[in-house]
Amino acid sequence: MRVVFISAECEPWAKTGGLGDVVDALARALGRSGSIEGRAAGDERAAGASEDAVDGPVEVFLPRYRGMEIPAEARSSPIRVPDPWAPGGTTDVSIVEFKARGYRVRLVDHAPAFDRDGLYGDAGGDYPDNGWRFGLLCRAAIEALRADARPLDVLHLHDWQAMPAAVLRDCAYRDDPLVAGTAIVTTIHNLAYQGWLSRFQASGLAFDRELDRVLDPAADGILLLRQGVERAELVNTVSAGYAREILTPAFGMGMDLALAALGDRFGGILNGLDTMAWDPATDPALPAPYSRSDMAGKAACRAALLAELGFDPGDKGPVLGMIGRLDPQKGFDLLAGAAPGLVETGARIVVLGTGDHGLVRDLRSLAASRPRSVAVVETFDRGLARRIYAGADLYLMPSRFEPCGQGQMIAMRYGTPPIVHRTGGLADTVADVDEVPAKGAGFVFDELTPGSLAEACRRAIEHRARGGPQWAALTDRGMSVDWSWESGPAYEYAEAYRRAIQLRRQRRPSQHPAFMSSPRVTD
Repeated sequence: MRVVFISAECEPWAKTGGLGDVVDALARALGRSGSIEGRAAGDERAAGASEDAVDGPVEVFLPRYRGMEIPAEARSSPIRVPDPWAPGGTTDVSIVEFKARGYRVRLVDHAPAFDRDGLYGDAGGDYPDNGWRFGLLCRAAIEALRADARPLDVLHLHDWQAMPAAVLRDCAYRDDPLVAGTAIVTTIHNLAYQGWLSRFQASGLAFDRELDRVLDPAADGILLLRQGVERAELVNTVSAGYAREILTPAFGMGMDLALAALGDRFGGILNGLDTMAWDPATDPALPAPYSRSDMAGKAACRAALLAELGFDPGDKGPVLGMIGRLDPQKGFDLLAGAAPGLVETGARIVVLGTGDHGLVRDLRSLAASRPRSVAVVETFDRGLARRIYAGADLYLMPSRFEPCGQGQMIAMRYGTPPIVHRTGGLADTVADVDEVPAKGAGFVFDELTPGSLAEACRRAIEHRARGGPQWAALTDRGMSVDWSWESGPAYEYAEAYRRAIQLRRQRRPSQHPAFMSSPRVTD
């Protein structure tokens, strides 16, 4: 299969959160696993080019943002793209492409659209022309694929920024022999971001004559994610638990009915983890390596973290770490409410994150009054994040909702039991040791209150204080889980691609069994 990703982010070139990590890791895993080798069943089309020409089975289109580091061997090709906001109706862009990390990167280079301070906005908010910017990304990707003149099987669209491609397939390119038959798989990484465009903003996506084919003349605008959901052959989100939650009004954010209407064409595929990048035995950011078979280095990592933060390295009290985007979703306010009581019991707390500084105002005040017990680091520091995963005794993820989450997976892989709210992907990946003693590798709470979080922390601290074989077994169970993309998710996506291709050919709802991945918790 020829699979093409369109995304606004891809690690290490552009990243604001988990989207970039997932796009990169999945693209690599699909190539390494061989899961998409060969063409779809019954497809007799010629490949049209050797695999060497493709540089791997997956191609990733994303914008060339300001400051991207491009390898010297990259080649640039000009391409003229239809553009409804350009004088004369076309814009010249460049496609900068190179092979990296086992897949082919294809950057859409157009400085007026992407050479800006932020990916999506600046201090004043979202850029008002985001519809045009990401419409141009998708249009340029499609035009580049048409110029290749090679068969195309699947467009895999990630989050709202890629959804103009679904609109364009069904309006501007609905009669194109290459594009019209291409299957679309839409992945929702976080339903909270849906891409609303006013009628004027939507005019940057496509020409009026094209939009008239897909947009109600009376509509005030267009919701890009809804378009991507309704036009895709298959839609998935990034855990089975979150997939179930967003079918309800409480979590569906206005999209629950549209998702439910898909029936078995909607489901969850649990994210994997890049287990080569996240490995305490080889992590260069750690002061000492360690592994399941030799945990001695974890104590050295703990002592070094405490010293780095200005805490007493000899203090045996529990260290609780939390890393994340400073967003109400992540539950920093719950930690702020629970923190004073936890500190009084002898716990130390370290928080690392960037975003809305107001969310950690109370924690910052507590850190000012208790500098040897609380540290709040408001910066983006990858090395410190890794040292927190390794050096903390417990890891906090009190998210209000969590499509999947990687922090809890990383923490368990680094031998640091997580404390999580029972929601979405957190519930799919963390079993509570008090509920299932033989399988539990963490601690789970249900009520979104500081008291409920504090109680879960109390239970975790008591388990740690008892120590011994039970604590060692708990941490070992977390470290034993194979979170790799190749252990399952890459193959689930490959099967989704094959089914999407068949659905596109049939152009009718499928009667195949629903695709819904099972939760992966410790065995």
